[in-house]
Amino acid sequence: MSNRSPTMREIGIIDVEFGRNVTVIKPVNLYGCKLADDCFIGPFVEIQRDVVIGPRTRVQSHCFLCELVTIVEDCFIGHGVMFINDWFETGRPAFGRREEWHLTRIGNRVSIGSNATILPVSICDDVAIGAGSVVTRDITRSGIYLGSPARFIRPFDRPTTRPKSKAR
Repeated sequence: MSNRSPTMREIGIIDVEFGRNVTVIKPVNLYGCKLADDCFIGPFVEIQRDVVIGPRTRVQSHCFLCELVTIVEDCFIGHGVMFINDWFETGRPAFGRREEWHLTRIGNRVSIGSNATILPVSICDDVAIGAGSVVTRDITRSGIYLGSPARFIRPFDRPTTRPKSKAR
């Protein structure tokens, strides 16, 4: 066994542009990103360079927002949501070659459930993505999406038919 030491890097907040009334719960790793007014960033979140998060957006704990993600306004990102900017088009990761990365754009009033995975896509305004869903294609119609891959379930204007729970 060798006595070699690993390269150690600290997590932290570096070169971040903050709007007014932003709340950040440490520990986080934020660098080179923009957080607009009234955002909330939960603990154990990493937001990388060139990510833009619009006003009144909440990013819950344990999320990863890779480079080239834009979230517009009034969005909710549930716990453990992962964003990906690499389609692995060559059969392997791009390994930092930005020319192989792709943009992700999340519209206004989008809610993404816990543990969803968002590939490099565009999601229109007024969409709900169910917990654990995997978004592999652009979403151009407002409504509720579930599954892997995420599929349109219904528009918002139809009432739910969930049975009422019985009090015990």
